[in-house]
Amino acid sequence: MAQAIAALEGLPGAEVVGVSPAFETDPVGYADQPKFINICLALSYEEIPESLLAETQAIEARSGRIRTDNRNGPRPLDIDLLFWRGGIRSSGTLELPHPRWKSRGFVVIPLRHLLEQETIVKDSAWDSLRTEAGSLATDGAGLRPWQGPTPWIKKKD
Repeated sequence: MAQAIAALEGLPGAEVVGVSPAFETDPVGYADQPKFINICLALSYEEIPESLLAETQAIEARSGRIRTDNRNGPRPLDIDLLFWRGGIRSSGTLELPHPRWKSRGFVVIPLRHLLEQETIVKDSAWDSLRTEAGSLATDGAGLRPWQGPTPWIKKKD
């Protein structure tokens, strides 16, 4: 996770604006695999979303991810693009907002935490998403706050 975030921060024109707390998540769709650790992060990026998608897939590949037909199967890293400041975007490779974000507690719960961070709250562009995410009926089943190390979280001085 720390290496992936560092790789995102290292992209030209990219800046990580906020990172949610981590949640341990039971697998969904294919249960015979280890639990996942899920976070949401806000990334400012100067290029188009498809460029960021290509970069995230390269980061996944460097982490050892091999794409197979089993989209819910085990993988060391899975980076999903959820939203784009430009609003709606649909291309042959990408749909934003992510079409299933609202139905995934492992997205909604960390997203709610991210949207309450000081750096995000003071930017009114996030207000409507904060309201929408807060209004969703998500019970958090299968999610637990991660109790392990979080080297990707920068400590405040």
